[in-house]
Amino acid sequence: MKKNQIVILIVFIVAVALVILSANRTGSSPSENNSNILAGSANGTGTLVAVESFYDLGTISMSAGKVSRVFKITNTGTGQVFVKKIYTSCMCTTATLTTKEGAAGPFGMPGHEAIPTIFRTIASNEEASIEAIFDPAAHGPAGVGRVRRSIYIETDSQKEPLELVFEANVTS
Repeated sequence: MKKNQIVILIVFIVAVALVILSANRTGSSPSENNSNILAGSANGTGTLVAVESFYDLGTISMSAGKVSRVFKITNTGTGQVFVKKIYTSCMCTTATLTTKEGAAGPFGMPGHEAIPTIFRTIASNEEASIEAIFDPAAHGPAGVGRVRRSIYIETDSQKEPLELVFEANVTS
């Protein structure tokens, strides 16, 4: 390689490293940052809370099929909230978000399927819902007993995801 080619390669590598470091510092990729800007997420003053963050499904049978529970969430902050990601703690559970913009999902467990970045707006004082669907037969005969599953909702304005939890006693 010629000296000029080596210099150009080094400059390129340094530029890529700076972009990666900048994205890691903000906690999102450059494309996510652009999406936030395009969506108008400048203030991040919304606060997403659950009317009910825990629910006990009681005793459910594997043979009865899937069970669902709808959790209501509300933006209690002064600004809008952008929901970025929704994912679950187990492959036996999926979650669908419904806002005034319509439904998004279902979303599942990271590692078992891709968890796409979404940008759904929830205005101040607006309510939305998360439908959790649990398949008690997903783990087969070994899946009997008490289970606890979570749904996580990441937003542009909260450092920690909002967690919705349900429990059930699974029988065969």
